[in-house]
Amino acid sequence: MKLWAIALCLLAACGSAHAATPVWQPTAGNTQIPIWPGAAPDAQQVPGPETAKVSDELLAGKPVTAVTNVTSPTMTVYAPKGKNTGAAVVVFPGGGFQILAMDLEGTEICDWLTSRGITCVVLKYRVPSVPYVWKCDCRPHNYQLSVPSLQDAQRTMRLVRHHAAEWHIDPHKVGVIGFSAGGYLVAEISTNFNRRLYAPVDAADKESARPDFAMPIYPGHLAVDNDSKLNPNVPVSRETPPTFLVQAEDDNVDGVQQSLVYFTALKKAGVPTEMHLYAHGGHAFGLRPTSNPITLWPALAETWMSTIGMIPAANQRVGGH
Repeated sequence: MKLWAIALCLLAACGSAHAATPVWQPTAGNTQIPIWPGAAPDAQQVPGPETAKVSDELLAGKPVTAVTNVTSPTMTVYAPKGKNTGAAVVVFPGGGFQILAMDLEGTEICDWLTSRGITCVVLKYRVPSVPYVWKCDCRPHNYQLSVPSLQDAQRTMRLVRHHAAEWHIDPHKVGVIGFSAGGYLVAEISTNFNRRLYAPVDAADKESARPDFAMPIYPGHLAVDNDSKLNPNVPVSRETPPTFLVQAEDDNVDGVQQSLVYFTALKKAGVPTEMHLYAHGGHAFGLRPTSNPITLWPALAETWMSTIGMIPAANQRVGGH
C-alpha cells in the first residue's frame, strides 16, 4: 500500500499547509476527554510536538486538517441532534498511521451521524505509529498489528460503555467506523476485541471492547500475498460484528482487493456482511459530495444500520447528507 500522503498530498506530509496550531481542538462547546488517566501504555517516541495543519489545497471544495505527533490520545463526544436513537459510533480517522484527517474522516462523520440521532465519538489516537515508522519514513511491516492505536480503540470502546447511562447510550448499540488506516483499525478491533493489550487501569476496563457493528470504509492493510489472502493479524471469526464495507474500484491507494478479501473471510465465518463497490471514487472521499454515485454511500449505511436493529427505520434520509 502506498503512503496515504501520496493520495492526499495536500496534507501535512507534503507541507502545503497555511495554518498550524499546537494541538487539535474541536469546535466550541465540545471537549476532548483524555482516554488514559495517566500516560498512555507503551509510550513511543514521536518526531515532535502535536500539530494540526490545514491544507492550502481543497478536496471537494474544502481544506483538510491533518493532525500528527499525537502522544496523548483523546475522545470527543458529540451528542445526537433531535430524537436520540440510543446508538453510538466511535470514529477512527484515517491517515496511514502517520497523520489523522480529523475533519474529512472525523468531525464531518459526526455531523452526519448526530443528525441521525446517533451519538458520535471521534478518537484522536496515537500517530505516528506502526505499521508506519517515522524514523525511516517507511512501512517495513505493513500488515502488523497497530498496537498503540488498537490500545486506544479498545480503551475508548470500554469508556463509551462505562459512560453509557450518563451519555444516554444503549451499551448494546455501540459501533465503529473508520477510513483507510482507520478502516484497518475497525477490522483490528472487530477481530481482536478480546485480546488484552494493556493492563486494566480502572473500572471502565471491565467493559467489553467488542463493537456491536462495524463500518470499514476504503480500508487498507487487509490483503496480503499478492492480494489473495487475509492479513492474519485480523483473525475473523463468527464473533466478528456485522460489517458494512465501501470501496471504489479505482482506489489506487488501498485497492478494492482489500475489501474483497475481508468480505470473503467474513462470509466464510458466517458474519452478516454488506459490501458496496463503485466504479469511481478513488481514495479518501469521506462524506464530501461529488458527482460520483459513491457519494450516496451514507444513505446505504443508514439503511443497513436499521436492518440490523441499531437505529429505527424512521432515521433514514434519502441521499445520506
